[in-house]
Amino acid sequence: MSIPNLTTTSYVVLGLIALRGASTSYDLKRALRHSIGYFWPFPHAQLYAEPARLAELGLLREEQEDHGRRRRLYELTDAGKAALQDWLSAPVDEIFELRDIAQLKLFFGELMNGSAVVALARRQVELHRERLAEYKALTVLFGNHPRLARRMAPLRYGRLIERAAVEFWQQIAAEEAAALETAPAEAASAAATEAP
Repeated sequence: MSIPNLTTTSYVVLGLIALRGASTSYDLKRALRHSIGYFWPFPHAQLYAEPARLAELGLLREEQEDHGRRRRLYELTDAGKAALQDWLSAPVDEIFELRDIAQLKLFFGELMNGSAVVALARRQVELHRERLAEYKALTVLFGNHPRLARRMAPLRYGRLIERAAVEFWQQIAAEEAAALETAPAEAASAAATEAP
């Protein structure tokens, strides 16, 4: 079953509703922030527009509250379940895309002074340690629930990536700091050999 104009965001919405059951856009935003958002970030505003669009396509059923905040509640239709299953069953023929500003700056590192590279690396160590701590906390909260094992697998992958990032940036910081320490000694030695 192929439905035109479905994007990854469409499938995120369908998948979250399939896992959570009937949900408002706000429910989806909160669920995303504590799960998929760690490895598939996108503007939360899309979570308000996309469910309505999917309802127009017949993939979600929309009900609006009669009173109170008049929230819109969305749930999967049979067509939505079929579209999600088709997408989940299709092979993925691409590797993940890494877009890391710190890596981009490091690529141009020879245009920076050594202390700026050390500062960049040390800050990245801090940030990746913070993310690793978030992942560990999520593992403690949800890791012992057998029915969530498949959902926890990307978290395991994320922890491996964060550990590797911490190790990588620690090495960069150490290498650059060592180069800064040896640079004055080398400059002094060169000046001494050039002296008459």
